[in-house]
Amino acid sequence: MDKVRIGIIGFGKMGSQHSKAFKDGKVPNAVLTCVADIDPKRIDAAKALLGDGVSYFDNAESLIASGKCDAVIPTVPHYYHPVYAIEAFNHGLNYLCEKPAGVYTNQVKRMNEAAAASGKVFGIMYNQRTNPVYQKARDLVRSGEIGELQRTNWIITNWFRSQSYYDQSSWRATWKGEGGGVLLNQNPHNLDLFQWICGMPSRVKAEMYYGKYRHLEVEEEVYALVEYPNGATGCYITTIADSPGTNRFEITGTKGKLVIENDKIEFFRLRKDTVSFNEEYKGGIGQPECWRCEIPVKGTYTSHPGLIKNFCDAILTGSPLLAPGEEGILGLSISNAMHLSSWLGSKWIDLPIDGDLYEAELKKKCGGELPA
Repeated sequence: MDKVRIGIIGFGKMGSQHSKAFKDGKVPNAVLTCVADIDPKRIDAAKALLGDGVSYFDNAESLIASGKCDAVIPTVPHYYHPVYAIEAFNHGLNYLCEKPAGVYTNQVKRMNEAAAASGKVFGIMYNQRTNPVYQKARDLVRSGEIGELQRTNWIITNWFRSQSYYDQSSWRATWKGEGGGVLLNQNPHNLDLFQWICGMPSRVKAEMYYGKYRHLEVEEEVYALVEYPNGATGCYITTIADSPGTNRFEITGTKGKLVIENDKIEFFRLRKDTVSFNEEYKGGIGQPECWRCEIPVKGTYTSHPGLIKNFCDAILTGSPLLAPGEEGILGLSISNAMHLSSWLGSKWIDLPIDGDLYEAELKKKCGGELPA
């Protein structure tokens, strides 16, 4: 096999976007061979774009069982990402999960177990991991360049969405249709980067607002506190209501601070780390000498096509995945903890999260039953 045969489930916004990338040759080690959608109008749109060289199916199960693809990409409502993953693994297919991995950790654990048992390649569409800015930030933090982590602050409020955006689909921004609001729709990439760069928090506490700015039942605004195993603390703020919004990520350690904003990284580098300075300085008020440096970032952000190519390379050559599917549960655990904290009166929630408690509380939001 010199090219991976890809099947796409769902031909909405993301399904058509991925399909066009294949059609335009942006993923040279793969070929799109089949598309499935339950809506005949979307199948007609796929045929108009892709022509007769692709097989079309009116349901996901038929595509998965067809033998016409080696790997599946689902672009369907979040609850069904793990459902089709398990079906695909049972048929010996590889799976590149769209974000988020699912809606609640219990179902994602089952997906991860099925992936491990199958031995197939399992990735997740965290395309922001191809961004050289975030790759460099991760390197600086994980290599110890900023010292021991002390504080994280991410204000990510440039997700403005109007009411008309939500009115386009009845499933969108509902507990039963989407499983959440700004955290499940707009923020999965940010929450993944939050832990990918800085590591997982040990506990989370959050305040959320529902129906404050839009006619929605899910969260539109989130203020969350996090605490890390070493005692470092952080703040995470997001909303769909601000215009213009802000995207500013600050990471402070004992050797300095990173500021990630406007596709740049500034490093406020301390000449002497804060621990040593505190022990040695005897002059009253004072602080370490600080140098402001702009960190050079090399490379190109390849987004979805780059991540899909990496996934196909893993199938063809066994090369490492940039975004292993098993890691999808990490960012989801943070958002689940934020939701659970809000539902239980903004109390601290320990991680790993109690998946049974979260599932029970989510069922209440969905009227007693979960879609999947």
